[in-house]
This record gives sequence, structure tokens and C-alpha cells, in this order.
Amino acid sequence: MVFNSLSFLLYFPVVTTLYFFLPHAQRWVLLLVASCAFYMAFIPAYILVLTFTIVIDYTAGILIARATGPARRAFLAASITANVGVLFVFKYFDFFSANLAGLVAFLGWNYPVAALEIVLPIGLSFHTFQAMSYTIEVYRGRHVPEYHFGIFALYVMFYPQLVAGPIERPQNLLPQFRELHAFSPREFTAGLQRMLWGMFKKVVIADNLARIVDTVYANPHEHVGFPLVLATIAFAFQVYCDFSGYSDIAIGSAQVMGFRLRENFDRPYFASSLAELWRRWHISLSSWFRDYLYIPLGGSRVSRARRCLNLCLVFLVSGLWHGANWNYVLWGGLHGLYLATSIATESTRVALVKSLGLTRYPLFCGGSLFRHVLGTAFTFGFFTLSLAVFRANSLPDAMFILMNMSLSGGITYAGYWIGWRRAIAGALLAGLVIAVCETIRKNRMLRDVLLEQPLLVRWTTYAIATLIILNYAAIDDIPFIYFQF
Repeated sequence: MVFNSLSFLLYFPVVTTLYFFLPHAQRWVLLLVASCAFYMAFIPAYILVLTFTIVIDYTAGILIARATGPARRAFLAASITANVGVLFVFKYFDFFSANLAGLVAFLGWNYPVAALEIVLPIGLSFHTFQAMSYTIEVYRGRHVPEYHFGIFALYVMFYPQLVAGPIERPQNLLPQFRELHAFSPREFTAGLQRMLWGMFKKVVIADNLARIVDTVYANPHEHVGFPLVLATIAFAFQVYCDFSGYSDIAIGSAQVMGFRLRENFDRPYFASSLAELWRRWHISLSSWFRDYLYIPLGGSRVSRARRCLNLCLVFLVSGLWHGANWNYVLWGGLHGLYLATSIATESTRVALVKSLGLTRYPLFCGGSLFRHVLGTAFTFGFFTLSLAVFRANSLPDAMFILMNMSLSGGITYAGYWIGWRRAIAGALLAGLVIAVCETIRKNRMLRDVLLEQPLLVRWTTYAIATLIILNYAAIDDIPFIYFQF
């Protein structure tokens, strides 16, 4: 079941209504059953995979809390091994096996291992990382073990964020399942607004841009120049609106019941540096890698060379997390290399600026608006170019796209405008709305501003937003991009 489907349009009000009508003691049962039904709408048998990891992590959490000395580390290792093992079998086995087979064939040896060719359980990387954060936090003594099996299962399977996050921490989500959530008209309305906002970003912007992106990236060698540039920029906004739209719907659907999920995006394309962009993009995953991989490796407390190496390693793993494909590994490596180079050359760049006497011109070297705008443009440009590697179907396709983005070709092809005019018009209109609304959110959440307006203004806004969604929504049923991860 997906958020932009008719089945969810029926599922959501039924579950929410029952939630508020049931006594508090029985609500967790409803949410757990509803979450199981939500997940089983994809491939029912894969509920067994989730059950396996839930049992392992539930047991491990209790054993870790009771154990002392090396036994605690052993139980944590067993839990992580089980989770990573499941992830490896379903997501990475065929990738590593195919590459090993290629190497063995190059050496002239025989490789008898066959590919598994099994379908990846939807959202496996997300709920696996959420489950791992629980056992790690219990091991570190930052959270007590959850002895109620049903509540723990619900922590892993809570339907709003089960498939594509935000990746929650036990300290935030687990206690909320024991809180009494009385019906709040304000929270209910704000949650629905957030869902409407997310749906707008998904079906109006992302799905319209998908027509351009999919057409070009399906056969990149048939396009040169402007279409490649347009499709790559379009994908930058598509992937943002698609994923942040999902996060908005997830956060909003939880909010109507009184739950508070973590924010996952904070206007990333307004960032003036790549490091800042990653603090604003997919925040729950970025902070997961920071807390559970980067800091344990030494973080920023080690030498500059070691810090650069740590960054490269973290981003390579992050790229691999996105998928068993060399494109993702290269994409992560490019970001790690960029950040490592930035750190390695920081003192040299500062010395160069001073030696050239540029510090006398604060417009260029101070904390000026000009410098912020320049940094934002450069950061967005690098991130967008890297997304060509992320989106391409293969490394050769990615190299072709990056090497053929000259604006000299393709710009006069009227066929592009004829076929894409509705997609471009809808996306431009929606993009303008996104830019204005997210600028407002810099200081105050848009929904809070809207809630303070008179009733007529609020409902007029809702009606206009609904009409725009109905008018400009893409006709095709396009799944959320991050479902594949």
C-alpha cells in the first residue's frame, strides 16, 4: 500500500477513526495489526522477514541489559550480524556474487554460485537501521530495554514511517506508544495539512518531472545538450519533492493521532555548503551514520588525514546503503571525496585568501549575502551533477550524460516542449509555490501561519491546493523513489 493510492485513502481514515474510539490500552494492538496489513499489501510473505528481525532484536535488547562484560558486546554483535545478514542476503548477495563471478571469470576459474534473484522486501534498509539503533542505544545505556513485545514490534513496524522513514530512535518513538493521545483538533488539522502538502509535492511536482527524467534517462544516448541538463535538474527537484513529500505525509499521518516523528528535511537546497546540505537532507539517515559509524571511527577527534578517510568511508557505505549498484557507490564516493578535499585544503585556501589580500573585501570574503548565494549555487550545482550518477542506469550511461551536457545541442528540438509542456508548466508553478512556502518555513512553519488565519482563508487555501493537485497531478501511478531502498 502506498500513500498516493486509493487504498490508502480508505485505509487512513478507518485506522485513525478506530484509534480514537478505542480505549488507550487497546490502541497499540490496532496500530500493530494495521501496520502488518499495510506492509503485507506489498508481498505478504515478507512479514516473516520482519518478524525474524523483530524477535532477534527484542531478545538481544533484554540480554544486553542483563549481561555484563564481554557478553554485552557479544549480544550486540549477534543482533547486528542478524540484521546486516538479512540485509545482505536480500539486497547485496547478487551484487557481490556477480562482481566476484566477473573477477573469477577474468582469472579463468570456475564460479558455481548461482544468483538468488529474490525481490527486495520494501523498506528493508529503513526498518533494519531503525531496529539496529534500538539495540545500539540499549548497549550504550541510553535507553532501557522494551519488555513488551507488542510495543517493540510496533516501534519497528509503525506504518507511517515503516517503508521510507524517517528512521526513528527508541528514545523518541517508544515512549509515545504508552502516552495517552487525546483527540486534538489543532494537531488533527495540522497533520492533514502536512499530508496535503506532501501529496502536493509528490503528485504535482515529482510525478510531473518524472516524465522528463524517465524519458531522457531511459535512453540517454538519444539525447545531447539541453535535454540532459533539463532532465538532471528536473531529477534534483523530483527526488527532493518525492522523498520529502513522503516524509511530510508520514509525519502528518502520525501527527493526526498525536505522534511526533522526526523532521527529515530542512530546506537542503538553501544550504551554502555540501556539509550543511547533508545536515539538512535525509536528516534521520545522515544522523544515523554520524552517530553509529562516523563518531565510533573517531569522528573529528582524530588527525586530519584520518578524518578525511572516515568521511570517505562513511559516504561510500551511505552510497551502498542506497542500493547494490556501482552507481550508488560512486555517488557516495564523490561526496566523501569532495568533503575530504574541502577539509584537507581548508588551511591552504585560508592562507591563499590572506596572501591575495582578499580579506580587505568583506563582500567576497565575509559572511555576506553574496558569498551565501554563491555557495548555495555551487553546492546545488555539485549535488545536481552527482545525481546524474545516482539516477543513471549504469556507469557508462552516467559518464555519457556528464560528458554531453553542452548547451549547444538539443535546445531547438520543439518536440521536447510539445511532449513536456504540461509537465514543465505544472512543475514550474508548483516549484514557485515550494520556494515561497519553504522560505516562509525558515522562521515559522507554514502550517502554523495558516492555522492562525480566519476560517475562510484557511478553507479557501485548502480548496485551492486540492484543485491544483487534481488538475496538475500526473496521470501515471508512480511509486515513491525511495521505496526501492
